[in-house]
Amino acid sequence: MSGAGVVFAVAVLVGGSNYVGVRYSNRELDPLWGAGLRFALAAVVFGLLCAALRVALPRGRALALAVLYGLLGFAAAYGCLYWAMEEVPAGIAAVVLAVGPLLTLLLAVAHRLERLRLRALVAALVAIAGSVLIFFQPGETSFGLGSLVLLLLAALFASESVVVTKSIGPLDPLAVNLVAMSAGGVALVAVAALAGEELVLPAAGKTQVAVAYLGLATVVLFLAILHLVQRWPASKVAYTFVSMPVVAVALGVLVAGEELTATTIVGGLVVCAAVYLGAVKRD
Repeated sequence: MSGAGVVFAVAVLVGGSNYVGVRYSNRELDPLWGAGLRFALAAVVFGLLCAALRVALPRGRALALAVLYGLLGFAAAYGCLYWAMEEVPAGIAAVVLAVGPLLTLLLAVAHRLERLRLRALVAALVAIAGSVLIFFQPGETSFGLGSLVLLLLAALFASESVVVTKSIGPLDPLAVNLVAMSAGGVALVAVAALAGEELVLPAAGKTQVAVAYLGLATVVLFLAILHLVQRWPASKVAYTFVSMPVVAVALGVLVAGEELTATTIVGGLVVCAAVYLGAVKRD
């Protein structure tokens, strides 16, 4: 496996395990505040790393793009996701967010960063089909249109943020993430305050561990994402996000003893095939 392949695997494993941390965080903290606290903690870690390593911050156009990356990828995408998941089951959310690779491909083509390739298009559609097999349950459709729109917006904002990072240039991922997560964290906390959420620190020990883990895991995850963005087309990087729910399901089976069904196995294999076609297989 190549170096980028190893980074891809790390991003998927860390991102998949984050689902467990978010579950614990949401039990005690309001959603937007929980997301803002997560990214604020990660921003502190990035700030300490930048100071220790004397990493220069982006300036001018690169600074503006890093802020835009944070507002789109962290504030808007995660804000919509956390808000929607107050009503929408995680399985339905995973199905809707599986459009990410397709959206990223189309946005990259629209920005003239990539060309529309048949294999990439087929892989994106296969990823959606696999996610439907894994997660869709007919009895889980009792939610409002507004929540569905929020999920689609989350996928759109996340996809556009990946495309935006391609335009930043070869800057240090530590510096880009410091700026982006500071912007995203501040925006989320501000919206949480305006929405009347309680801005309180977690009191329960399990929640404190979960929030601390999410902060550190976020650092690892988005360092890996930016590492991949600097080496792969944006449409390939998007497959990290469609793979994470599969890891979350596997962890649920191994750690929590959750049920493993035939459709889950088949859907997981289909998603893996999509990841191979869309991200791993060389052009």
